[in-house]
Amino acid sequence: MIAESIAILPIIKVNSEGRFAQTDMLAAEEPLEIRLEYGETGQRQVQNVSVTMRTPGNDIELATGFLFTEGIIKNSSDVAEASHCFIACAENKENVIQVSLKAGITPNLRNSERNFYTTSSCGVCGKGSINAIRTVSGHNLQNENINSIHAQTLIDLPDILQASQEVFADTGGLHASALFTPNGELIIVREDVGRHNALDKLIGAALNNYLLPLNQHVLLLSGRASFELVQKAVMAGINIIAAVGAPSTLAVQLAEEFNVTLVGFLRNQRFNIYTAPQRITNIITITPAYENKD
Repeated sequence: MIAESIAILPIIKVNSEGRFAQTDMLAAEEPLEIRLEYGETGQRQVQNVSVTMRTPGNDIELATGFLFTEGIIKNSSDVAEASHCFIACAENKENVIQVSLKAGITPNLRNSERNFYTTSSCGVCGKGSINAIRTVSGHNLQNENINSIHAQTLIDLPDILQASQEVFADTGGLHASALFTPNGELIIVREDVGRHNALDKLIGAALNNYLLPLNQHVLLLSGRASFELVQKAVMAGINIIAAVGAPSTLAVQLAEEFNVTLVGFLRNQRFNIYTAPQRITNIITITPAYENKD
């Protein structure tokens, strides 16, 4: 458990027996400013890219993952250094990450214009245009046979994820993104108050460990599947996405466009397949039992 991800606060607990003074553990939520340093030696400049509301922890992964899924950087080799801000500044230095690119690397900032504020519930709310949202992936997802997962293995993934959500177990207030092998082995799990932040942290971890493209893995989302989460997964080369909750219509459209297998409502031994069903194997056809009307 990451201590800084949890805050312990005094509360008054009320139930049928009365009111009691207790403490409660809550998921922390604080702003993180992401700064980008780039340019030739002697001509370096620093630009504020975004401020996102996040759960502290894995901040460098969040920053690098965000820059990658936004198409601002192409891969981990673009980055010379990423660290918390230790320069004299008015902000809490622990809430500022500065990513320094190597000399000669030019970031793609054309489609990254934001209002410099991203809430924990929406990662695209500050986007400057719809065209900026549809980030182009450098990975080809059109190969239908590159990855597949057994239906029963897919059904087992939520239980594996739940057992690995340390902060959620204490607070009940976080989203999670988890990366699995097609055999159901958990590779990476990241949590955050923002579902988009959890996925950026996961992709940042994969990026920093040179695991991309993730076309041999399965992504599990603890909540719903939004357009933005599918877009971020596409950027990382993921071609199987499963969500415990529902997908949005735009998420389904994007998954279909990029030939991504999108599964929703993965819980209670069932799931819905919305796109590219060929990657889910060994599905047993079940004949529904109809109630006897006699």
